[in-house]
Amino acid sequence: MRHTLYTIILSMLALTLHAQGPQQPDTPQQEQLPPIDAAWFKANYTKAEYMIPMRDGVRLYTAVFTPKSRGGDHPILMTRTPYGCAPYGRRSASFWEQPIFENYLRADYIIVFQDVRGRWRSEGTFVNVRPLTADKTSGGIDEATDAYDTVEWLLRKVRRHNGRVGVFGNSYSGFYALMAAASGHPAIRAVSPQAPVCDWFLGDDFHHNGAFALSDAVGFLPNFGTAGRTKPSDRPEAFNTPVEGNPVEYLMNNTVADITRALDGQIPFWEEMAAHPDYDEWWQQRSALNATHGIRSAILMVGGLFDAEDLYGTWNIYRALRQNSPEAECRIVMGPWTHGAWRGGDNANTIGHIQFTEESMSKFYRDEVEFPFFDLHLRDAGHGGASSTGALIFFSGENCWREMEGWDPEAENDTLTLHLAENGSMTASPSDISESYSFYTSDPHDPVPYYPDMAWPRRKEYMTAGQEFVDRRHDVLTFLSPRLENDITAAGAIEATIYAAISTSDADFIVKVIDVGPDGEYEMLIRGDIMRGRYRNGFSTPEAFTPGRVERITLTMPDIAHTFLAGHRIKVQIQSTWFPLFDRNPQQMIDTYTCTKEDFVPCEVKIYHDANRPSNITLRIMK
Repeated sequence: MRHTLYTIILSMLALTLHAQGPQQPDTPQQEQLPPIDAAWFKANYTKAEYMIPMRDGVRLYTAVFTPKSRGGDHPILMTRTPYGCAPYGRRSASFWEQPIFENYLRADYIIVFQDVRGRWRSEGTFVNVRPLTADKTSGGIDEATDAYDTVEWLLRKVRRHNGRVGVFGNSYSGFYALMAAASGHPAIRAVSPQAPVCDWFLGDDFHHNGAFALSDAVGFLPNFGTAGRTKPSDRPEAFNTPVEGNPVEYLMNNTVADITRALDGQIPFWEEMAAHPDYDEWWQQRSALNATHGIRSAILMVGGLFDAEDLYGTWNIYRALRQNSPEAECRIVMGPWTHGAWRGGDNANTIGHIQFTEESMSKFYRDEVEFPFFDLHLRDAGHGGASSTGALIFFSGENCWREMEGWDPEAENDTLTLHLAENGSMTASPSDISESYSFYTSDPHDPVPYYPDMAWPRRKEYMTAGQEFVDRRHDVLTFLSPRLENDITAAGAIEATIYAAISTSDADFIVKVIDVGPDGEYEMLIRGDIMRGRYRNGFSTPEAFTPGRVERITLTMPDIAHTFLAGHRIKVQIQSTWFPLFDRNPQQMIDTYTCTKEDFVPCEVKIYHDANRPSNITLRIMK
């Protein structure tokens, strides 16, 4: 993999990046300008509110902020959101308080916010991750047609634009940004889907490999879209949460079926989801990967290496775009960030006890990544900044950026396989022992915590937290490599191959890969993920285990970019519960959405590591 190491000392980052090309003449020198405050915004921008008609007659609330400057034509930057465009009212605005918008305001962009169909002040019916409509000629609508119709209206009705539109969105809004690119409107020149929702069964938000992400799903309930909405409103729909008392105790004492009954139809999507426990056509239609064909807009994918919500979506949409729209310019930037941290007002340079740099990573993102990308495509200004190459990836461990022509670790990297062995060790070669295994008993009534205090809401820093707090549990297996003699830079997905026999008909398998410092006191979780065992041979075709029979389970975890330094060790942990991050598997081949408390049973799990059943993890190593 060809790459340029910008710098190991991140404080030199800005100097290195500017040395790559000329200073961008149109990039504002913010420190020499008056601050953007309420008075500045009022003097320089005008707000207008519109109800823009879609092709089926439904009208969508849209707020348009137009610069008062008469000098030249202005590009349009738009985001479509299910989270509301508050504050509403023609004289109300607050987005200018967010530093992420400062460069655009200085450069006189037209800024547009829109409530998606069926949310807040927009008319129509809200559908979560609305599928693309194959036949749009017969009047079908989807999020792509809504984006197309909105852009058409803006080009006709808004004055002094330059005919170019950019679309961005983070998280759920990242899904809508991708749909805007899929609309094919010729004026949409640049799109940035950031941590976009991709597939709510395979890897984003609500499920990982079929296991239900209980903590996030329950916490996100008010945003699902409640039943009984009668008209547009700038007030959120009423929602009565079923959670009572201590949330962790509530989730421990109530099954998913109990929660469904307590919701009493408030969340139609929840009931639809429960009616489709496997990866059937209903789920497949809602995958954002369906929108990656024939894209013509320039794309900037952005995500965080330690995003607990939509890491799957960022990596997989990027791969699909490169495969399905090879002619489109597609870049990816992955930093050491949690979900959306790059857009925040803080420095975004630390997660929990891990500090990646003393410099501001959010400022770097604003000034060197996002704004230059849009400015290049919407105003022909500058050279695209730090995102001008195919891939800009931050490598934790050594704490540096690497610039690459693209991200294709499967094709370009070597592999390193570490085999689990007796006595909690790991070796480079498989064992020659004829029979060897480690075992534990998984008890859903005493699940392994994801964080020392099972914190609620879910702690974002769990993605880098040391795992010493579960080392001594009887239901967690720990394997440790020898000290590394040289640095090992891992780039790409981690593949865990587990040979297991269980005493029941189903179980979950959680694998965690951890960087352990030379003194043993420092630990950093690099990646952890879960596989619901029944889906080991396909997510659409669940299969029960035969008690006592050894089965092969393969878990492919989202990509990492991490350097394990010389003197460190690699630790792997295996367990079968991860609470309340994920729901507890009853450990029987029954529907996890409808099972009762009485269905939860203990399960003995044997993990084999012998000559014929070599359980292992495989890392992709940069050459």
